[in-house]
Amino acid sequence: MTRNERLEQIMMLLRDGQLVRAQDMAAQLGVSDRTIWRDMKTLVDYGVPVEGERGVGYVLRRAVALPPLVLSADELAALHHVLRLAEAHAETRIGAGARSLAAKIRAVMPPDPAEDADTPLARPSATD
Repeated sequence: MTRNERLEQIMMLLRDGQLVRAQDMAAQLGVSDRTIWRDMKTLVDYGVPVEGERGVGYVLRRAVALPPLVLSADELAALHHVLRLAEAHAETRIGAGARSLAAKIRAVMPPDPAEDADTPLARPSATD
């Protein structure tokens, strides 16, 4: 799990407004308490309204909306697969919809230097 994926998971754990101990988050995410403490500082530095302290627990002061396209690597792989299957219907509304959807998603995703040029969500190169 990448750090960004872990930060997203922490946000999901805090979403219900209940106090959550770093020890419990660490156990669920398979990291140390110290990693959770550092991640909580990072979230606060990003402006996430988290209150709490080491040894007590953490809580969101108010609801926070995550961006609609925060996808894990596994979710992105699943989306690639589904779009590829849909694009196989080249001359149908499904195929056209899949191509349009892939273009919209590409437009809002940050560039990924490791992306595979053969996937539906890969950005076109300057020579395309």
